[in-house]
Amino acid sequence: EKAVNLKKDLAEMQEWMTQAEEEYLEKDFEYKSPEELENAVEEMKRAKEDVLQKEVRVKILKDNIKMLATKVPSSGQDLVTELNIVLENYQLLCNRIRGKCHTLEEVWSCWIELLQYLDLETTWLNNLEERVQMTENLPDKLDAVNDALESLESVLRHPADNRTQIRELGQTLIDGGILDDIISEKLEAFNARYEELSHLAVSRQIALEQQLQTMRETDHMLQVLQENLAELDRQLTSYLTDRVDAFQMPQEAQ
Repeated sequence: EKAVNLKKDLAEMQEWMTQAEEEYLEKDFEYKSPEELENAVEEMKRAKEDVLQKEVRVKILKDNIKMLATKVPSSGQDLVTELNIVLENYQLLCNRIRGKCHTLEEVWSCWIELLQYLDLETTWLNNLEERVQMTENLPDKLDAVNDALESLESVLRHPADNRTQIRELGQTLIDGGILDDIISEKLEAFNARYEELSHLAVSRQIALEQQLQTMRETDHMLQVLQENLAELDRQLTSYLTDRVDAFQMPQEAQ
């Protein structure tokens, strides 16, 4: 009777493993939304916990069969053979569920990391757009133009590492068919805005550099002219003081 009960337990265990494999490992999942992906991760965590909880039952079953095989070799030997098959299948099921759970957790982590990098770069784009707008309607003063140029250049020196991460993480998920529509849409919008703002910012940078160069040249010309006028004023004052006749002066003084 004990052998019959143990044989029944083995059959139930094998049936449960077959159902678990069908439910957790053989279903084709399509992760088209973050909610679907998150639900799949939580489901696989529960599956892993459920399978590992059976470890106690498997151990008790193993001990009982081995004890029976020791006491009644004729009845226990067949059960030991069946037990070994069940143990092998159980270990395989554990490994496969652990592997799938780990993979889904990595995918979810990849998605969250992509969102974080997109958030960082969007903040930078907002800052860049603000600096570009600040370069409009500047007062016609050298210091104001120079400050605006330096402010814009400081934002443009932003490293490209985050954008590299966005491209690689996005491509990894898309290649795996994970949230591909949503990610493609997000990346397309981000890249379009990045290209537009980058080109606008570089154009403004070039315009400010040219404006600054023109203002510096004009400022230099005015300074030279002022110095020449000051020298001429000094000479004229000297001529007047010495009561020099106008016709005795150099032509430019006349």
